[in-house]
Amino acid sequence: MLSKKLFGVISLGCDKNRVDTEKLLGLLKERGCRLTDDLSKAQIVIVNTCAFLESARTEAIETVLECADYKRNKLEKIVVTGCLPQKFIDELYQPLQEADVFLGIQDYEKIFEALENSYRKNERQNYVGLGSDRYRFERVLTTDEHVAYLKIADGCFNHCTYCLIPKIRGKYRSYPMENLLKEAEELGEISELIVVAQDTTRYGEDLYGENKYVELLQRLSGLENIQKIRLLYCYPDVIDDRLIDEIAQNDKILKYIDIPLQHSEDRVLKLMNRKGTRAGYLALLKKLRERIPGIAIRSTFITGFPTETEAEFQAMQRFVQEAQFSSCGFFAYSREPDTGAYRLQPQVHAATKKRRARALYALQEQISAQLLSGFVGKELEVLCDGIDYEKGCFVGRSYLSAPDIDGKVYFHATEATQGEFYKVKIERADSYDLYGSTQEYIMEN
Repeated sequence: MLSKKLFGVISLGCDKNRVDTEKLLGLLKERGCRLTDDLSKAQIVIVNTCAFLESARTEAIETVLECADYKRNKLEKIVVTGCLPQKFIDELYQPLQEADVFLGIQDYEKIFEALENSYRKNERQNYVGLGSDRYRFERVLTTDEHVAYLKIADGCFNHCTYCLIPKIRGKYRSYPMENLLKEAEELGEISELIVVAQDTTRYGEDLYGENKYVELLQRLSGLENIQKIRLLYCYPDVIDDRLIDEIAQNDKILKYIDIPLQHSEDRVLKLMNRKGTRAGYLALLKKLRERIPGIAIRSTFITGFPTETEAEFQAMQRFVQEAQFSSCGFFAYSREPDTGAYRLQPQVHAATKKRRARALYALQEQISAQLLSGFVGKELEVLCDGIDYEKGCFVGRSYLSAPDIDGKVYFHATEATQGEFYKVKIERADSYDLYGSTQEYIMEN
């Protein structure tokens, strides 16, 4: 019966959640289910949720309520999956009557059983915690066909005091290397593979008793269908000389690294249960730039953490100025229940948190503009992501930019194919993006 139903799927949250959604889509495809992007036509809608922050939980619930409006038309069942029911099913089940089926983060393979029971009994079904963490290979990519994420682990060891992830996703669990290699190979021709996990740099420590991150990168690099590899979520205290050397020497690994530092001041870092220090962070950034000239370093910071003083905020501004990140995200602290920082006092006023985040973004905008201006007149290898019809040119990314979170390169070319790399001469820059043309286009014009 279910194979004749038309499914719609909504994925909320991070790129790691996206991979879970893609594997869920693979499960539906394997069963022969039909899929639609038009929710008004769907008979069953699946909402894969995020619950990392209060804002994400609000978005998830609002999305379910919006989907419920379609029940006036063809929609028969709403399935809520992922982080929100995994952590908050007790608080969620009774109030969210619009949902017909609940599944947690390891319950995706129970979706057919749960739906069949919901139809047969005409009752809501709670299957949270009834599944198993069986590794799945088949995916339906929701990214552009030439770009894919590879999630190498789930959960987290770090227990940062602001973060709910260990309470939602559990302990750090590395996926077997052979499974990851098979999954990456089955993705087909991929121009850019983006390696993700809550903490990529601890890969293998739980499963093999030693860190296997570099070995995994070496073996992924040996796959003929993968052209380039980008590294996200590398924790600073685990970035060692072996990893730095691998990035420096491996031509397939883009000279880019994402390192979530979260703060710069030692007292606040200790309260966050982060293992780094201001001096240690600056030393790491210096080492990376000395060993990998031109490397793009991205980071994220939280401002307004409980007890953060104005002086510490100003010190973080000076740190960002000294660090010279190629790009950076700044977030006002979100007070999350069931985290260590929830009861810390004094809490910083919401208006102050927002002001500090805005000031950091303004500073980073100046830094980014100056750094990008240094590429004007130079040639960069750019991966074509498609066409920007509003700007009337092609759009892509250089090694400087990960999808969705960093800037783009807009370029003119005689012709360009999505998923192919082109040499683009940079003609101008702003605080976020680069603009240029290929040599062939320049010669023709």
